[in-house]
Amino acid sequence: MQQLAGRLNSLDPEAGEILRIVSYFDVLISRGAGLDGLLRGAAVLSGAVAGAEVRGRVTRRDPDGRRPAATTDTADVPARSVRRSGAEWTVWLEREGEREGEGEADAKDEMVVERLAFGVELLEARRRPDGGLDAVIDAARPLAERVTALAQHRLDPARPVRILATGADSAEMAAPSAIVPTRYGLLRATLDTSGKLSPPEPAGLGTWERADRAPESWEGAVVALRLADASAPTVDATDLGAMLLLAQTYDPRTPHGDVRALARLDGRSADVLRTLVEADSIRSAAAVLGMHHSTVQARNEALTHALGYDPRTNVGRMRYIAAELLLRLTGPEDPPAGG
Repeated sequence: MQQLAGRLNSLDPEAGEILRIVSYFDVLISRGAGLDGLLRGAAVLSGAVAGAEVRGRVTRRDPDGRRPAATTDTADVPARSVRRSGAEWTVWLEREGEREGEGEADAKDEMVVERLAFGVELLEARRRPDGGLDAVIDAARPLAERVTALAQHRLDPARPVRILATGADSAEMAAPSAIVPTRYGLLRATLDTSGKLSPPEPAGLGTWERADRAPESWEGAVVALRLADASAPTVDATDLGAMLLLAQTYDPRTPHGDVRALARLDGRSADVLRTLVEADSIRSAAAVLGMHHSTVQARNEALTHALGYDPRTNVGRMRYIAAELLLRLTGPEDPPAGG
């Protein structure tokens, strides 16, 4: 992610900085940082005092990690602060007058506060171990704890439910939800009991399961979200069939050779390969690609050598489809092209 931020920064400094902020907070949250750590991070990134009022208690940190002069109420915060609020919390940044009106600083501050708010919301969900949705979908928790959490939502353990996965910054729906750290960063989990929710896109829909098996639905929802793209902005894990089982058993830390081979292809070769797999013939693939059929034939032979199989055969197509699926499930910290 840091490498991506660096490359993006050379093309668009503001976009690169935004991506760096997202990555920074994702690391803090995934490592279990508390409120103080989140505030220190926000203060360092913004160069301003970061504050939070959680259940009536105000905490503030400056960029040096010190506690500024005490305030007793968020009303004492400078008027130009950027704020976000939840049920029992508010977070903000404090700016002096000379920084007012700087567009880039405003955009950066907005993102810092946005990620700080996600972190605090997650901390508050974790503080309620018996009632948060994160407890319902956490496979590491004992069944008894998950059943207790279900009771807080007035759900019978045998009732069918499914979990929806969307981006952490997606709009909340009229249903219980929580911001959850995953190997792909922060995501929003939403509990669906009716099948009538319309999640913001992109979205992954988990399989319908008994409520006490909600972690299985969440796992499927995350897989489905990773497969969502412009052509299929909402993916239902149920539609993956047996491929879902393959995805759930895949360990991206030790990717298969077929996945590594795909990851080594440049963008143009990947496009040619995809067209070859989907087309009825070499000539039809050439028509789609706008290339001479002999050139496409040569590219197919080169790809067969690089992949270790002919993508035009039935077995080759199966290997490609499986490898493409698993490549899309590889997180930013996994090095699929190595080895």
